[in-house]
Amino acid sequence: MFMDKRAALLQRNFDYVDLRITRWMARHGITLLRIGLGIVFFWFGAIKLIPGLSPAQDLAARTINMLTFGLVPPAISVPGLAIWECAIGLGLISGKFMRVTILLLLVQMLGTLTPLALFPGETWRIFPIAPTLEGQYIIKNIVLVSAALVIGATVRGGYVLAEPSDCR
Repeated sequence: MFMDKRAALLQRNFDYVDLRITRWMARHGITLLRIGLGIVFFWFGAIKLIPGLSPAQDLAARTINMLTFGLVPPAISVPGLAIWECAIGLGLISGKFMRVTILLLLVQMLGTLTPLALFPGETWRIFPIAPTLEGQYIIKNIVLVSAALVIGATVRGGYVLAEPSDCR
């Protein structure tokens, strides 16, 4: 009997703490996701502005060159991409112009995924099960796109609920 009461008390305390933590995550998670994603985009864009610093710079330049049929040289495409990524980052960090920011991000991500098809010898050790380091770098962008979709779902006032009873 004593153990049943103690177990019930522990369960109530756990539920209370769990609910408080879950509500905090629901209240702040999207904002933290937006800012974190913004930092990643700004950072990766900024390092492309310094020649030779970004490990993705060469592959990005060759991809843009191929997608534009050689019309956009690396001297323009890499700084352009860097500024584009920095703009996405600043939009996400500030929370301003979110519809445009998400659109820019999704378009940029489409371009980012193309080396998997354009340069399979560089992005796959064994297609489609063993990506190279460059391939892994590209594939992780699925998570960035998913994060952008979650953030985008809140642009019109949507929000995350800790539990259904939290409906307002």
